[in-house]
Amino acid sequence: MGSNKSKKQNVMAEVKKTKGVIAILTGGGDVPGLNPAIRAVTIRANREGYKVIGLRRGWAGITEIIRDNKADNSSCYQVLTDDIVNKAGRTGGTFLHTSRTRPSHMAKGNVPEHLKSTYTAEMNDLTPEVIKNLEWLGVDYLIPIGGDDTLSYGVHLYKKGVKVVAIPKTMDNDVPGTDYCIGFSTCVTRTIQMTNSLRTSAGSHERLLVLEVFGRYAGFTAMLPTMAGAANRCVIPEYEFDIDQLARLLIEDRNHNPSRYSVVLVSEGAMFKGGQMIFSDQEKDAYGHAKLGGIGDLVADKLKELSPKYNKGKSINCITQKLGYMVRGGDPDALDSIVPMAYGNLALDLILKGLHGRIVVLKNGRYDNVPIDVVTSSKKIVNVAEHYNTERLRPFYHSFEMKPFLLMASDD
Repeated sequence: MGSNKSKKQNVMAEVKKTKGVIAILTGGGDVPGLNPAIRAVTIRANREGYKVIGLRRGWAGITEIIRDNKADNSSCYQVLTDDIVNKAGRTGGTFLHTSRTRPSHMAKGNVPEHLKSTYTAEMNDLTPEVIKNLEWLGVDYLIPIGGDDTLSYGVHLYKKGVKVVAIPKTMDNDVPGTDYCIGFSTCVTRTIQMTNSLRTSAGSHERLLVLEVFGRYAGFTAMLPTMAGAANRCVIPEYEFDIDQLARLLIEDRNHNPSRYSVVLVSEGAMFKGGQMIFSDQEKDAYGHAKLGGIGDLVADKLKELSPKYNKGKSINCITQKLGYMVRGGDPDALDSIVPMAYGNLALDLILKGLHGRIVVLKNGRYDNVPIDVVTSSKKIVNVAEHYNTERLRPFYHSFEMKPFLLMASDD
């Protein structure tokens, strides 16, 4: 008994010494750069005297906690130490795991078992449980890392009184308010590398190369590699393209190329003129998004069908590849190792100043922070008039003087 009492006193003394508790989570799709961000937050916070808790599986972990000291909540959260985060800090993905859980819109079948008798509607708002669970853990500040879906729920919690400091993440680079989201650089780097690798097959067989890339509503992941010379043309969600026009341009490109091939990058959210997005699965996630996929194959089929029209009656075959998870797996590149480190420290700077309701950002090459509600108050997409040549189906090449680092900024 005496030993247990002593241990309890030591724990209480440790709690009193702690400046506070910071919780961090990663939601939505995985990207390289999440683990470096978690590492940066944890090491800095521990050094400043805070305790850091990693919430597991995005918003799912904090939703599923059982508020009982005897309960096993190890699948919901873990205390983060320097040793834990250092092991993962140079790797891709997220060791805290992720999900597309949306606690404010939870279907009856997804309600945690211990809450099923309380939440019985077909669609339930479990936000009261999330807030109680954060209080039960003693969380003073919450740092969600995610895209506009994950962070939109962060905005919701902030409006309910939770102290939130957000970090933007998404391969599509489409979180409003910032020029850069964690994961984007690695996505562009891998897209360029893989496109260049596939050129050898396209050239050997004198074919058209059609590559489907990420980009549900924003075409940045197709625009930047094309601007860097990886492709002849690109089609993006912001502009409904004419397949006949694309066929003519690509065959002209092929015929002017001594190696007799040409390349087009197709955003997964791109649409034929008068058409709609192509879904690989009609089942929707918690944020109402069905899984995209298949536009690349359709484009390739139509290009082959139309090719005799622009190639003296002869058909041209296509090589088609969906890059998909190949650009989001593996280790982060240099930018996605450096920027997450900076973002994590920026988040801690805000917390040390007692500030919250902010999202850390990069704007015009400089680190900053803006109000978190920018995530839900605007959209970040390619400015077609400024950056996309609809006649040539590729990025504009205007003067780059005084342009932001990645050319297409959040305020365009």
